[in-house]
Amino acid sequence: MGAPTMNGKSEEKEQAYYIVHHSVLSPVVLKVLEANELLTSKEAATVQEAVRKVGISRSAFYKYKDRVFPFRQFSQQSIVNMNLLLEHRPGVLSAVLGAIADRHGSILAISQGLPLHSVANASLTVDVTALSCGLAELFAALESVPGVREVKVLGQA
Repeated sequence: MGAPTMNGKSEEKEQAYYIVHHSVLSPVVLKVLEANELLTSKEAATVQEAVRKVGISRSAFYKYKDRVFPFRQFSQQSIVNMNLLLEHRPGVLSAVLGAIADRHGSILAISQGLPLHSVANASLTVDVTALSCGLAELFAALESVPGVREVKVLGQA
């Protein structure tokens, strides 16, 4: 079992990914998925329009939008855009890139911001077509790199 964090949850549980049947998801999570689909399909031009159409608040949308994905979308994509929060220490970004390369991911683009308060944002676009593991395993590996504070999936193409 992972070490407890400040909120009492184990690190393993916080980094875990699950496949669940839609019937066990809360109505708000289902509406977030629906709003994301409206934005992807261009049936809604803005987040405000999408959340109005599905009947949820913007805060509910932003709370879950980077945490829930339709299985078909999440499992069949070959390009993943992600944002990482990295400690400003030598070798952290190199270790992240190494973890991706070790799993046969191919870096397509990198953008790293200047560090503020000893952390920096890095955006990565990764081709995962030849990935030797599942996406959940890749994200867990990235989250376990020393100096990585957060990994967020921004989208897939």
